Amino acid sequence: MYDIIIIGAGTAGLTAAIYASRSGKKVLVLETLAAGGQIVNTNKIDNYPGLFHVSGYDYSMKLLHQAEDLGAEIKYEKAVDLIEGNPLKIKTLKNKYNTKACILALGVVNRKLNLDGEERLIGKGISYCATCDGALFRDKEVAVNGGGNTALDDALYLSDLASKVYLIHRRSEFRGNIETVNKLKNKKNVEFILDSNVTKLIGEEKLEGIEVTNNDGSKKEIPVSALFVAIGQIPENNNILDIIDTDERGYIIAKDDALHTNIEHVYVAGDIREKGLRQLVTAASDGAIAATTAIRELNK
Repeated sequence: MYDIIIIGAGTAGLTAAIYASRSGKKVLVLETLAAGGQIVNTNKIDNYPGLFHVSGYDYSMKLLHQAEDLGAEIKYEKAVDLIEGNPLKIKTLKNKYNTKACILALGVVNRKLNLDGEERLIGKGISYCATCDGALFRDKEVAVNGGGNTALDDALYLSDLASKVYLIHRRSEFRGNIETVNKLKNKKNVEFILDSNVTKLIGEEKLEGIEVTNNDGSKKEIPVSALFVAIGQIPENNNILDIIDTDERGYIIAKDDALHTNIEHVYVAGDIREKGLRQLVTAASDGAIAATTAIRELNK
């Protein structure tokens, strides 16, 4: 029997684990792959108060070790089901656990293009993480698809590695940081392709090029060795959400500022929550709030 089980070991989940462990609760964190969440692949963090020029990996590992040092137990198992009751029951692909409270910090996953051949070419030219795979394409021509901060940061990072970077965005203006846009404009090896979408992947055994379609209907093929997809994120699809109220996009609805869900003693934190801003600082805030709510209600 655990006091609190946290599903997800990103910033929200590990922050919740830190708060819960410091209160003396028996805490288990379940994570499918690796601790850290999406931020672990970020080359440099500049927007978290008190942290400057810290890599996402270093930040995530410090957060993980802090939670472990305080007594949180981390298990790398995929949680696949949540059953209401007292206690709550959580099933993973390996085990079953009982807990008095649960915090859902499942996070999000990268949105895919849903083009023919995309799955086949993952790892063979298609990537969703520039800092992970960018070095594989040093001195080659590559493309980045997206218009937010992730796409802009990816393009800037790749501009120091690749011989040419095509930045493709479906609108005429970028949604991301204007300072990064200006830096990219000053890069001689970066070319903007605006008002356009990637509509076809070229290559069988590996990516050899892409077809880009402008909003006016005109098409052109661009030979590239890699395409880095950064077109946003979506909630992780999980059977656990079958009993949890979500919005039309799949994000969990918090009933109040204390981050209750529609299930008693189940709380939500982080990017999986329906909210306006998804940043490290809001994920940490959610984790602290959800854990504090759970602790207070358990102590009653």
